[in-house]
Amino acid sequence: MHFLGLFKLCQRLLLFLPLTTASAAETAAAHKNAFHYDNSNNWYLDYPECGGDKQSPIIIKTNKTLEVSIPPITFGSYDVFFSNYAVLKNNGHSIKFNVPDTIEFIRPFITDGPLNGMYEAIEVHFHWGSPLCKGSEHQINQRRYDLEMHIVHLNTKYGSVEEAREYDDGIAVIGAFFKVEKTALPTFHPGLDTVFNTVPFVLLYNSSATTNQLFTLGSMLANINRDNFYTYQGSLTTPPCSQAVTWIVYPEVIPIPLFQLQNFWFVRDDRGRKLLNNFRPVQPLGAREVYHRSADEYY
Repeated sequence: MHFLGLFKLCQRLLLFLPLTTASAAETAAAHKNAFHYDNSNNWYLDYPECGGDKQSPIIIKTNKTLEVSIPPITFGSYDVFFSNYAVLKNNGHSIKFNVPDTIEFIRPFITDGPLNGMYEAIEVHFHWGSPLCKGSEHQINQRRYDLEMHIVHLNTKYGSVEEAREYDDGIAVIGAFFKVEKTALPTFHPGLDTVFNTVPFVLLYNSSATTNQLFTLGSMLANINRDNFYTYQGSLTTPPCSQAVTWIVYPEVIPIPLFQLQNFWFVRDDRGRKLLNNFRPVQPLGAREVYHRSADEYY
């Protein structure tokens, strides 16, 4: 190569150095905070709260739940379209997206039900299994489902997730189950289909991809009965396992086609390995109670 050509090549390479350095720094920070599911029983060594007495997930035993007459949950702006496309990201232990504002210039929120205050939706992520194992985190009567979605909400009286994690009422998480229906007729759920069809573009660790259409957060819950749910006090199911979560778990299962579940089986973690069975083992219920709110229980 002539000297002039070599000189121009070096100039071009220099332009990319800041980007490369920033990316390396971000990757190093992500690795520092990484955790893995093959040693989840030892999380408490680095994150002491993971050894607490109000941990999640749990087995919900329906014959031991307490029926309660409380108002239904109010879903604010849940059925209003986002103002921006959702950006899916592979963070090494799940596929997630941050909840955008709606076209009403606010984020979807929930209130009422078992909640005191307003909880703003901030994140959606998923837990799955493998070809040999179902992957939901919660179980109902010892039954595990193919996939579990978590919609994470922050109590608006706290300024950040870090602050909210310090309080019992800091966070509310909606848990919804999915089951593969091989013989069922195809059902179109705009939000779910858009998100699930974007998963193949975020298989690699730290990769991200934008959905190809706008949707509502409510469409992620398909057509399930939002008034029928279980609720209990628990924790985040990933480190630092903060015991700050009011859980709202829906027993009604959302059907999905097999190929949408299979896409998750090819996701890679921060070590380049397949991210399979990214669910935490169930934790002891202890002295806690699980409450059931039936759709016809409130008068």
